Amino acid sequence: MSDPTRRTRGEELLLARISAAAGREGLGRRRATYAAAARTARTAHAGIRGLLALVRHGGAAGPANGRDAARLDLYENGMTVAVKGRIHVVRYDTTSVFTTSVFRTEAARPGDAGRAGAACALTDVDGERVVLRPRGGPGPGGAPEWWSEVERGVVRAQLPRALAALAGGERLAFGAVWLTGAEIGWGEVRARWSRVRRLRTGPGPGVIALDIDGTWHEPAVAGSAIPNVSVLRALVERLGPGGDER
Repeated sequence: MSDPTRRTRGEELLLARISAAAGREGLGRRRATYAAAARTARTAHAGIRGLLALVRHGGAAGPANGRDAARLDLYENGMTVAVKGRIHVVRYDTTSVFTTSVFRTEAARPGDAGRAGAACALTDVDGERVVLRPRGGPGPGGAPEWWSEVERGVVRAQLPRALAALAGGERLAFGAVWLTGAEIGWGEVRARWSRVRRLRTGPGPGVIALDIDGTWHEPAVAGSAIPNVSVLRALVERLGPGGDER
């Protein structure tokens, strides 16, 4: 009788490929492994509209197709996605993350909203986008466990560099939203940091809003078109009236 915990030859080969890919990109120590569903497409073949369409398609609720089954290996500095015989490598310090709606997590802020079947798209080191969603539909808590870890990893990797850039007088852009060390805005809306209270994600899919002097303002563009919303939210918390950077 075979040992159910023993890896097959195919599993051993896959793990070796994953480890080699992670090592080439300097992802560091492996932290955890998860099952998910994934779809991929090259960013060179479509612009932001194509990316968002793929995120929406990948985010449909319901059981995932068996052909979309993916293995996620999370590391200190990024992650790998093994799907359809390929290994995609994502580095937390360079990836762009887009979501169709907010995964409900323990770290969600008041006013945030989760939605079953949400999906996220990440760009890998080769410029391909990988759309991820929970395998077999959302769990009882709304968000898959791996999403919280990925979000924390991206913030941990990108926030210090963003703060340093702002301190050096640079202007950063998150899609339609821009910010400097003095103010934030989009379109005709702009406000100094002393007037900004917090950033809210939700209540609808892909919606963000900024609290300026107690009034909520939403960009004309959907939140799903704004990359790395978790990093943007961390910057708002740091640069707002109660933040550490003021």
